[in-house]
Amino acid sequence: MNASPVADTGPEALRDHLETQLDPDARAWFHRAVEEAAAHPGGRGPISVWELRLAEAGRRCGARHADAVRVLILHAARADAAVLSRVYHQGTAAERRAVLHALPRLVPGPDALPLVEDALRTNDTRLVAAALGPYGARHLEPHAWRHAVLKCLFTGVPVDLIAGLAERARGDAELARMLADFAAERTAAGRAVPHGLHHVLTLAAQPREES
Repeated sequence: MNASPVADTGPEALRDHLETQLDPDARAWFHRAVEEAAAHPGGRGPISVWELRLAEAGRRCGARHADAVRVLILHAARADAAVLSRVYHQGTAAERRAVLHALPRLVPGPDALPLVEDALRTNDTRLVAAALGPYGARHLEPHAWRHAVLKCLFTGVPVDLIAGLAERARGDAELARMLADFAAERTAAGRAVPHGLHHVLTLAAQPREES
């Protein structure tokens, strides 16, 4: 399992995957970390022990599994928007990415949208991709979402990592105009049109489905 499906995968499926993929030492550490988070949920006041485990996840479980491990620690801790914001702003890029992946199942409303907007301002393509997961697809305003799609094309983030792309892009005339202008500018400058642009433009040109 690579990094991109983490936000789309439920906690039980993530846990089952880790049980089969982690070696015995990493699995034992993971179990302890989740138990600590469940025993000391939240995170108001002094730093919680589970927050320290977020920083250790890559070293203990390997970079390949660290996103999933961190997301499950956040789930076990029942971190709310305020706690997730603190973890995000105090964390490394990897920890920030895990926070973004965890948002869809931990924050029901738009309270954590500032974290998505912050990630979209960075030049870290993995953060940008995580910001455009299910939570961003659900809560970003149309104008911000359109510019985020353009940023993906400009920075090389594959458009198939954008959650809900087909649904949000379909019939979006303003997005189609922005994409056409962007393609024309690139062509006039003798630069290649980013891979994926024509796919998104085709979606935007399709009529919206009647509800």
